[in-house]
Amino acid sequence: MSMSELPMRVLRPEKTLRELALEKMRDAIVNMHFKAGERLVERDLCDQLGVSRTVVREVLRHLESEGLVTILPNRGPIVAETTPEDAKQIYEIRGALEGIAAKACAEAKDPTLVAQLETILERIRASYAKRELADVLTATTEFYRTLFEKSGRHVAWSIVNSITVRINHLRSMTIKTVGRDKEGPAQMQRIIDAIKAGDGEAAYRAANAHVGSAAAIAQSLLADSQAGKTA
Repeated sequence: MSMSELPMRVLRPEKTLRELALEKMRDAIVNMHFKAGERLVERDLCDQLGVSRTVVREVLRHLESEGLVTILPNRGPIVAETTPEDAKQIYEIRGALEGIAAKACAEAKDPTLVAQLETILERIRASYAKRELADVLTATTEFYRTLFEKSGRHVAWSIVNSITVRINHLRSMTIKTVGRDKEGPAQMQRIIDAIKAGDGEAAYRAANAHVGSAAAIAQSLLADSQAGKTA
C-alpha cells in the first residue's frame, strides 16, 4: 500500500475527557451523590475523576450555567440548593408547556405517536420495577422529548430542555417517594389515553395533573429539608 492510500485521518474520540467528566459530575449531582449545599473541592474532584484541575474548573463552570453548581465568594463551588420557590417556577414552566404539547399531540391524531409513547412508558415501568432510577430519568426525558417533537413544539422543547438537568434533579427526589412508581406511570398513561382519544383538553388536563402532583411532592420535600437545616 502506498503512502497516499494509508488511512491518515486522526479520528476524534466519541467524547472528550471534559465531556466525560461533565457527564460524571452531572450524574453525581442529579443522583445526589453530592448533596445540596455540599462544597466541591477541586483537588478532591481531580483525584476522583482522574482529570486535571483545568478540566474540573471547566466542568464546574458549565454546571454553574446549568444551575447545578453555585460559586460562592470566599468559599468556592458548592452544589446548588433548589428552594421551594425555584421548584414552583420550574414546575409552572413544565406544566404550561407540557400541557400545550400534549393537547397538540391529541389534536394531531397520529397513531404512531401513541405506540411510541406506550413503548417508552413500558420502559419506565420496567425500570421502576428493577429500581433502576437512572433509567427512569432517561426514559422520562425521552417521553417528553417525543411529546414535544411530535407536536411540532420545537421552541417549547428548547425551553424545557434548557432546564432538563434541574428538572431531573427534582425528579430524582420525587421518583423515590412511596407510591410514585405506580402513581407516576398511571398519570402518564392518562396523558397517552387522552392523546389516543384525540381529546386535546383532556390531554392538557392530564399533563397538568401529572406535573402538579410532582410539584406538590417536590415542594414538600424541599420545605422539609429547609426546615431540618434551620431546626
